[in-house]
Parts: sequence; structure tokens; C-alpha cells
Amino acid sequence: MSDANVFTEIRCENPAEHVLRIMLSREKQRNAQSKKMLYEIDRALNAAMHDEEVKVVIVGADGPHFSSGHDLRDSGKIGEFGDPVMGVGGYERGGQEGHMAQEQEIYLGFCWRWRNMPKPIIAQVHGKAIAGGLMLIWPFDLIIASEDAQFSDPVLAFGVNGHEYFVHAWEVGPRKAKEMLFTGDAISAQEGKELGMVNHVVPRDQLTEFTLEMAKKVARQPSMGLKLAKMAVNQSLDAQGMYNAIQSAFGLHHLGHANARLMNQGRAAPPDIDRIRREAKEQ
Repeated sequence: MSDANVFTEIRCENPAEHVLRIMLSREKQRNAQSKKMLYEIDRALNAAMHDEEVKVVIVGADGPHFSSGHDLRDSGKIGEFGDPVMGVGGYERGGQEGHMAQEQEIYLGFCWRWRNMPKPIIAQVHGKAIAGGLMLIWPFDLIIASEDAQFSDPVLAFGVNGHEYFVHAWEVGPRKAKEMLFTGDAISAQEGKELGMVNHVVPRDQLTEFTLEMAKKVARQPSMGLKLAKMAVNQSLDAQGMYNAIQSAFGLHHLGHANARLMNQGRAAPPDIDRIRREAKEQ
């Protein structure tokens, strides 16, 4: 990694030849995603794509949970942590326009950018992955989960259709996606495997070793083959209309946000946000 990539909210390490491991390291915040963290993840992934010594990337997390989602207390602004990446602009504009521009940059924009990076990326997941936490899992190529892992998207309580990277129907199938969203209930690691969302479920104390062995196995393949295989599978999903569906759902997401602001005296989050947080963490 370049000396320019000095991180405070993630850790980067090289646990094996040709493998980079990125660890979310806001343990006290249960790895809630600040803007700073998201820009650090993006910089680390971008550097890995340009590093000829790296063939596979693992994304894991410190602490008891993978990620509790977006950090709704974050006061950071676009541009404070490096130049914007997605070329959207308008982040400080009033009304829904500025809010939408921010989410086009750091949520939907980053997820789609990461999904299409050429090298394989493996998510190493334990504990809870809530709402925005899924956005640090679903763009990646393989998911290895510990037996205690839980996956949920309870944000219908905010009056929106789901989190911003709306690939639920592809990840768990349409019927389960509706149940997941309508109820806010979590999917277990084993159920995620049965649905095809998770590749492997392992005991918690074996998660790091198992994921690393998988990464080392992948790293033995030629880089061109890995790149082409990833492109081929992603383009199969593209041919099914994934990108257009994500964009359509993102528009509905911001209709929900705009409605919430009208109903909640200008706040996108509902007045009982703390209750919603507690319920999500108690699942």
C-alpha cells in the first residue's frame, strides 16, 4: 500500500502472498460507516486494484459485529476526506437534491464501483450486518460467514423501500426479499447459504483461517482468468437488468426520504429512531 494511504478507521494487512486484508476498525461504533470510513475503504480497494502484488482482497471487521450500518450521527461532509470519486456534484444543495447527490456518491456509487473492480473480493462476515452493513458485503464476489452471522435490512421503518444498493431480489430471491424487508427480520448465516447468498458457513473461531485459505486458493489462479470470470458473471446479471433495477429502486428510496422529511419536520429519520436501532441490535 502507498504511504499516501494512511488510515484511521480501517486496517490493511497482508496475511499471505498476493492477499490484502482490509479490516473495518470502528469497533466501539460496531463498525458503523462514517463518510471517512467509506472513503478509506474506497482508497484501499482502489490501491489494491493497482498493486500488481495483490490478486485477492478480503474485507473483514474488528469487534463483535461486522457492521451496524450507516453512522447516522456522522457529521462529515463530502470533500473532507479527499476528492469526490463518482463525479456527481451538488452535495451541499438544499432539499432532496443534496441528500440524493451524497448517496449517489458514497452509497450507491461506491457499491457499484466496488462491485465492478476487476480483482476478486471476499467478504469475511461475523456477528450482525445491518442495512448499510449489507452494502459492504453484497458488492463483493464471495461471502464467508461465521455461524453467528445475521443479515438484516430493517430500514422500512424509515419509510423507504430498503437500503440504497437494492439487489435484494438477486441476493436472496424475490419472496425472501419481500419477507426480509416487510418484517425487518434477520437472515441467519445458514439460511443465507441455503438461499445462495453465502458461500460457506464456518465456526466463528475458524472464520479468519477459512477465509484466508479460500483467498490463497483463488490467488493461485491467473489474474486474467479471474478478471474475465468476474466480468462474465457480472455481465450475466447486467443482462438481467440489475443496473436498471438498482437505479429505479434508488429513485423510490429518495421518494421515501422526501416523504419522511415532509412527515417528520424535515428529518429523514423517524422520531423513534432510537427504538428502531435497539430492535435491530436485539435481533
